[in-house]
Amino acid sequence: MHHTLAPITAPIPVRASSTDDPVELLRFAIDAHGLGAAALATLVDIRGGAARALGAHMAVAADGRFCGYVSGGCVEAAVASEALLAMAQGRDRTVKFGDGSPFFDIVLPCGGGISVAIHVLKDVGALRHVLDCLERRQAAGLAYSPGQRALKPVEPLPRAQWLEQDFVTVYRPRTRVVLSGQTIEAQAVARLAEASGYDVIAMAPGGVRPVADIIDPFTAVVLLHHELDAEAAILEIALASPGFYIGALGSTRTHRRRVERLRAMAFRRDDIARIKAPIGMFGPTRDATSLALSVLADVAAARLAAYA
Repeated sequence: MHHTLAPITAPIPVRASSTDDPVELLRFAIDAHGLGAAALATLVDIRGGAARALGAHMAVAADGRFCGYVSGGCVEAAVASEALLAMAQGRDRTVKFGDGSPFFDIVLPCGGGISVAIHVLKDVGALRHVLDCLERRQAAGLAYSPGQRALKPVEPLPRAQWLEQDFVTVYRPRTRVVLSGQTIEAQAVARLAEASGYDVIAMAPGGVRPVADIIDPFTAVVLLHHELDAEAAILEIALASPGFYIGALGSTRTHRRRVERLRAMAFRRDDIARIKAPIGMFGPTRDATSLALSVLADVAAARLAAYA
């Protein structure tokens, strides 16, 4: 009597979640590493157009679960399969898709090509460092060395890029929206901002003292008052802050009055020019939902301009 050995089959890649939040991806990778093995896949080269920015991640667990995106959803299962092979062999690999790729059956809709570096995690200390920085609302950098097959924390660069032999990914805290105004418009902005994954802080009436501590370089200040007196205290604090966006409700005529007030208080022209008023990307709007869309589109565009 003889026994035949059953073939060893690789796990089938299965998307575990639709998130593209770097914090959730890194936590997934840390948890998967703790359960056995994990790989972190990073978009390190773009040829032509692409659906994601350089530095975009996927995290892949040894059981086939994965999350994150390095394209528009068309190559992720193939990346996960490559990551599972890398884990089985214990070796990092870089894979090309689309233009210039050996995978003729995978064509990117944008017509370009991408390269994805797959790193089999040996330890998760560098990932924990990034999460610690983001928890403190500080930017973080992570360098991947293909030659050394290692990740190490580094100072964040202005954007993800190759730096000599290493690829550096940059992480920044999620957008915080400090919202002032007891109006229907403020309620609509708060709902939409929370649905967008922003960190929303609604100011209580008259509560301005602690606000200076929470307006950091990744914060947008949104003032939705119908009277200039009501916004005055928080606007002064916002103008002295490093926030990347300051927007205020009101017509062009109202803003002229606002500017006159600030000039009389000796605010500099450059500081006053930081105020986006009338607030929003398009206008004028006649309902709270349209205004909320206009405001948050403007915030998103300003964030991209500040941190490309």
